[in-house]
Amino acid sequence: MLRTTALSAAVALLVCAGFAKAPKAPVSAPAAPARAAGSLKDCRDCPEMIVVPAGTFTMGSPPGEKYRGTELQHTVTFAKPFAVSRFEITFAQWDACVAAGGCNRYRPKTKWGRDRQPVNDVSWVDATAYADWLSQKTGRRYRLLSESEWEYAARGGATTAYATGPTISTTQANFDGSERTDVSPKGVKRGRTTPVGSFKPNGFGLYDMHGNLWEWVQDCWTDEYGPATPADGSAVVTDHCGGHVLRGGSWEDYPGDIRAAARVASETEDHSWSDGIRIARELP
Repeated sequence: MLRTTALSAAVALLVCAGFAKAPKAPVSAPAAPARAAGSLKDCRDCPEMIVVPAGTFTMGSPPGEKYRGTELQHTVTFAKPFAVSRFEITFAQWDACVAAGGCNRYRPKTKWGRDRQPVNDVSWVDATAYADWLSQKTGRRYRLLSESEWEYAARGGATTAYATGPTISTTQANFDGSERTDVSPKGVKRGRTTPVGSFKPNGFGLYDMHGNLWEWVQDCWTDEYGPATPADGSAVVTDHCGGHVLRGGSWEDYPGDIRAAARVASETEDHSWSDGIRIARELP
């Protein structure tokens, strides 16, 4: 699967129309409320959703952040709250969609178990199909998060590279901690996903925003991360979108890739063991 990052995007676009593996950069962002505004669940098989409050934050990473890419800082304001799945979508939830005739009957395999393991090996098309199925089932508007919504939610009110502060360890998230870095002590390399909720949540009550699986968002990839990002938090969508953004890093990535501001892109129908789903639900 080809991936691209802000650091290599200009070259990648000249080389091919696809996308190459992503960013190696830290994060940082100001002011966001540090508490969720409640939770909701629309059906037995539906994911639990956390209501993220309205607010303003600084998206992107400051110049001094370790492993930073071209993640220009800019201000984004959410005029109203929105809901985000507390956990990454699990195999159990995906399998319920398949059993009901949704999700294109696609049942990804895994050697790591199902149930509360986060569903992986899903494409952007698959992720969107899951959100559409939930919308049809509940009569509510489910969708993928915008890139801005994702970062705001991932920070959980923090202004540092991680919701855990300027550093992170493998006792706080699932990533490749086999080497000591400037932002992490030497830890473990699990080489696989962990069940959702295996680590402590962030300030909004959201789990696994750093590591475990990359999470698809609505946005089409754009190199102009700062200038092109809508100040109202909406997604960047174009008529001819060959690739979409993923956020959060995964079990196989180093600490620079799991920063709140780190971003990568992949082609719309690509599948990977490191890619998964988190969804949003619009509120009245």
